[in-house]
Amino acid sequence: MTTTTSHTPESDGPAESAPRPARLIQNEATTEIPVHLLFRDDANPVSVPLKPAVVGRRHGTGEQPRLRRPVPAKARPVPEVDPALAERPARVLPGVVGVLAGGTGVAGTLLTSWWAGALPAPVLAELGLPGTGGAGLGPAQWAAYAGAVSLGLFGFGGLARGRTGRAWVLGLFGRYRGTVRRTGLMWVNPLLLRRRVDVRLRHWRSEPMPAAEGSGVSLRVVVLVVWRVRDTARATLGVEDHETYLRECVEAALARVPVEMPGGVRPSMDVATDALTRLVAADATPVGLEVFSVRPVRVEYAPEVAAAMHRRRIAALDAQHRASMLTSVVDSVEDTVTRLTMRGLVDLDDYERKVLVKDLTVAFCSGRTETGP
Repeated sequence: MTTTTSHTPESDGPAESAPRPARLIQNEATTEIPVHLLFRDDANPVSVPLKPAVVGRRHGTGEQPRLRRPVPAKARPVPEVDPALAERPARVLPGVVGVLAGGTGVAGTLLTSWWAGALPAPVLAELGLPGTGGAGLGPAQWAAYAGAVSLGLFGFGGLARGRTGRAWVLGLFGRYRGTVRRTGLMWVNPLLLRRRVDVRLRHWRSEPMPAAEGSGVSLRVVVLVVWRVRDTARATLGVEDHETYLRECVEAALARVPVEMPGGVRPSMDVATDALTRLVAADATPVGLEVFSVRPVRVEYAPEVAAAMHRRRIAALDAQHRASMLTSVVDSVEDTVTRLTMRGLVDLDDYERKVLVKDLTVAFCSGRTETGP
């Protein structure tokens, strides 16, 4: 029998010219696949229009979704202060200069009064001045009076006493003129505006502030802040009130850092302290404040959740006590049965062993319940 094979024009050509099968899966956005083409050996597949769709995870197949690229968090704005505003020493003179200037002004006033003949005779006798007819109060006498009184007021009015741990921030017509950290008697220009600043190491115990646990439960936290003023110019002129600013920084940090209740893991409290200190110090440094530590000293639940959380903690403590008691009872029963069998005091089969374990467990539990608190 002769078999006639028909050749098509496509089959006579080289293998490279044969059309390739259509791609069934083009990208991850294609899910509609013609199943009847997956097991077909035809060299000329039929093109089927595919509809794009989004690939999703099917439950129960173990297929994991493709993770998206993490979005970088936006950087928090950093407080900015005028870079030219920085503490610098002010020019002051020793206090003896002010005393001499004031004394000179007083002496000039007395001499001008003697010159004008305005001093009475008893005063002349006390001062040992010779009597004079008096020239009267003319323009020269008034000018001398003005100069002497101005010198006295200027000399005595500029005297100031510096104390340890205190500083003076000086300003003139709204412009910063320097900071005085000297102690003792000194003379400062009386035309300058003085603002006293405490630069000692200070401890501030806050009022109860709102906070939250890691699970979101509302808390009330009292923190102890150790801080001091490092740059008096920025602390005084950079913000309206640096103490109020520090308090608001602490409140903002407590809103971002979770705080755990006392009695938990000790490292968690240390982690919260480190995080609070770091955040508050970063916010307070630009305004001239140096923060050493922000430590929670009292943590309690908020009034609206205090009762519920108190019952929850009591239940957790009771469950923990029961679990520890049960573990102790099981260990005691196991130790007793092991000693009895290992020393050959009793020979027990499985049923007798179960009965003995049951009786010992009931006895130990009853004894611990009666002697327990």
